Amino acid sequence: MFVEGTLRWQVTEDCPWDLLMALAVRDLAGLSDRVRPTLPALDPAVSPALRPQRTGGPDRRMRTRPVPLGGPARSQPHGDEPAEGTDASDPLARQWQAWFEVAADRHRRLTAPLLQPPHFEAFDRAIDLQDAIITHYDAAAGWAAERHAEYVRSSAQNHAQRAADIVDVVHEREHELRRQAGYFRLDIDVLPLAEKGAWIVGPHTVAISATMRDDSVAFRDWLRPLVAALV
Repeated sequence: MFVEGTLRWQVTEDCPWDLLMALAVRDLAGLSDRVRPTLPALDPAVSPALRPQRTGGPDRRMRTRPVPLGGPARSQPHGDEPAEGTDASDPLARQWQAWFEVAADRHRRLTAPLLQPPHFEAFDRAIDLQDAIITHYDAAAGWAAERHAEYVRSSAQNHAQRAADIVDVVHEREHELRRQAGYFRLDIDVLPLAEKGAWIVGPHTVAISATMRDDSVAFRDWLRPLVAALV
């Protein structure tokens, strides 16, 4: 992750491993059409493991009720309430949605490490999702590691240009207004998506495709109206 800004404003950019994992599990579990936000397919697509293995997960037949998750309630991905647009009768979709909301929020993501094999205890109150994570973890983790490494390499090679894309747009807006920018925060999650574009995924948070981020002109054209609305 890198951060650009001042004491008054801040823009962060990252390709969060947790978010990559959530999207990989989404696709491997066939949830793409059942959850929100409706983000495009992953590119490259994540391939299921040839022989999915349970990574030491507990035997569901021996459990009569889920174990409560410790920690702050707002960071629990238990999915008790369905998010808008999510089928309330679909527990896996509901539980995934709650996980995605944690993974998409920078502060909650940093304070709530959830993916801890082999048992993934943080999901003890989201049994359907816990089973899906156990089934698909190896394939998802391998794919996520490759995509994150690609982002790190690209970000390091083009750091000066990427920083300028953000700072220059803010400075342009400040010049138009003849004043310094007021307080605002924007978190940008760069994701390997098959469609070029940007999608709001949470408070202060936008997901953009890697192809959008790699196109400096397109990125600045997208960022300008957003900064104009924030400053």
